[in-house]
Amino acid sequence: MFDTLSDRLAATFKNLRGKGRLSEADIDATAREIRIALLEADVALPVVRSFIANVKERARGAEVSQALNPAQQMIKIVNEELVGILGGETRRLRFAKNPPTVIMLAGLQGAGKTTLAGKLGLWLKGQGHSPLLVACDLQRPNAVNQLSVVADRAGVAVYAPEPGNGVGDPVQVAKDSIEHARSKQYDVVIVDTAGRLGIDQELMQQAADIRDAVSPDEILFVVDAMIGQDAVNTAEAFRDGVGFDGVVLSKLDGDARGGAALSIAHVTGKQVMFASNGEKLEDFDAFHPDRMASRILDMGDLLTLIEQAEKTFSQEEAAKMASKLASSKGKDFTLDDFLAQMEQVRKMGSISKLLGMLPGMGQIKDQINNIDERDVDRTAAIIKSMTPKERAEPTIINGSRRARIAKGSGVEVSAVKNLVERFFDARKMMSKMAQGGGMPGMPGMPGMGGGPGRQKKQVKQAKGKRKSGNPMKRKAEEQAAAARREQAAAQGGAFGLLAQEDKNFELPDEFKKFMG
Repeated sequence: MFDTLSDRLAATFKNLRGKGRLSEADIDATAREIRIALLEADVALPVVRSFIANVKERARGAEVSQALNPAQQMIKIVNEELVGILGGETRRLRFAKNPPTVIMLAGLQGAGKTTLAGKLGLWLKGQGHSPLLVACDLQRPNAVNQLSVVADRAGVAVYAPEPGNGVGDPVQVAKDSIEHARSKQYDVVIVDTAGRLGIDQELMQQAADIRDAVSPDEILFVVDAMIGQDAVNTAEAFRDGVGFDGVVLSKLDGDARGGAALSIAHVTGKQVMFASNGEKLEDFDAFHPDRMASRILDMGDLLTLIEQAEKTFSQEEAAKMASKLASSKGKDFTLDDFLAQMEQVRKMGSISKLLGMLPGMGQIKDQINNIDERDVDRTAAIIKSMTPKERAEPTIINGSRRARIAKGSGVEVSAVKNLVERFFDARKMMSKMAQGGGMPGMPGMPGMGGGPGRQKKQVKQAKGKRKSGNPMKRKAEEQAAAARREQAAAQGGAFGLLAQEDKNFELPDEFKKFMG
């Protein structure tokens, strides 16, 4: 969603690199480019004006003029200001002292409230809570049925006493759900309310009545991040009509320009608390302004990547794999282990999304987007077509075995050969890292072994005088060298010692002092 903005900002900062100091003209030109980038990204005009004014004021101050690297200091300023307009610190859910905690979802029809109720329920379940989804959208056809299906997929409970499709009182359902949650020991109640295609009085009144009936601890306004500037207008109308405590951005994986996400927190004064960035129920997490700013500036999001890895990988399995790699030059690490690791990485999400969280990956964005996710499936198919002995000892895989494996997995024989070779190379590299040798072909890195004391100091051999590749030129050089040697011998030896007539030569006084 923020690709266009990221590309424009990256091009702007590229022009600043290599400058020892920034002139007034440099600051104005940079501010102008950033302004254009934000406006093209559909960021609200008042937000752009405030952002540019703050950046220019700080850029003219001492923190840039006295910096060792003004370009990096400008990036730091823009990063901090981006974090500021995105809401500053991460906002967490407030839980009630006496359960259940009531969370009410509000927003327009089509914003993704019902799906988001399931995502939030799954997320809270992962945090150790027992959520209950409440079907209060009794207007939209099949809304109740949709919530039941989503709740079933998320593995959480649902309260839907009315069939919906225009039948039932949503305010009464919301009120009854609190007692139901108390009796069944659910500690969080998520109320899914009805939406409309646009803001109208009936929608606002129903949302306000449900709010008054259940007294929610949190009212979350769900906004479609793809609708642009209208998202800000809708958010302001809901804030004034019903009120809300936080914002949830849905459809962040879309290809819209994303300015709404940068505008809502600043315009409404309410922070973005959650973001939904995919169709799966797992594609949902807390919104971190600092991490989002880092992604926009192509500085990566390693913290989110680490958190996802911690959720997916068990520490016991990781320690087991590390010990296999460290022992007997990694020969205990088999293709079965390699397949298990690959499947664990696949559980974290798409490869392109994971690579996109690494710093600097915006420069190879096209290559990342063209990654074929099915390559992982093909690799798994090849390994699963091998016998247990072949997986444990890949060295026994000869030509006839490769042909059988290729036929079983539906690939070319060359694909099997390439996989085995890549496995040996990867095992060798990972084994060296596990044993503390650092990255092969690279100097030792702190924390990776192979530090300065572990590597032998290499003595750089002096290069001799290179000879010309041209035969005629080389012959001329050899003749000139022979003539010099003859002349040196005639004057007192092959090393060009002093000639007879120069034997009375004396060093200057300054040199005599140093020579003793």
